[in-house]
Amino acid sequence: MNQNFTIYIVEDDPYINEILEDNLWREGYRIRTFGDGIKAHDAITKSPPDLVILDLNLPSMSGIELCKYIRASDQTEEIPIIMLTARSEEIDKIIGFEVGADDYVTKPFSPREVVARVKTVLRRTRPGATDDVDEDPTLRVGALALDP
Repeated sequence: MNQNFTIYIVEDDPYINEILEDNLWREGYRIRTFGDGIKAHDAITKSPPDLVILDLNLPSMSGIELCKYIRASDQTEEIPIIMLTARSEEIDKIIGFEVGADDYVTKPFSPREVVARVKTVLRRTRPGATDDVDEDPTLRVGALALDP
């Protein structure tokens, strides 16, 4: 089940961190958040996660630099990376994929879409990542829940 998977969210916007953390935690993932690239770099080196959600615009180390680092290390090269960024130009997406992103999501984003993309990437890269196909249709953002 999802509880066995740890996701690192590397995003300098606390509000986005909270939205992602809440939605992924509700799906059973263990979450750690980082507000800058250097702290994330150190944590990834010490304790590699099962997946990284990575913003491109970060203080201290860009998301592109961090992605390159993850891909260059034998210890971390297989970690799936989802880039989540306001950069929506085609060239930005191409660069993201060229440096090693497995997926690319632009802001503003739907939390449900990000959760679905996390499940999809983990299903492709980690055996047993998602056992349940029937998902809760409730949309959650922070403390707000919208039940269709």
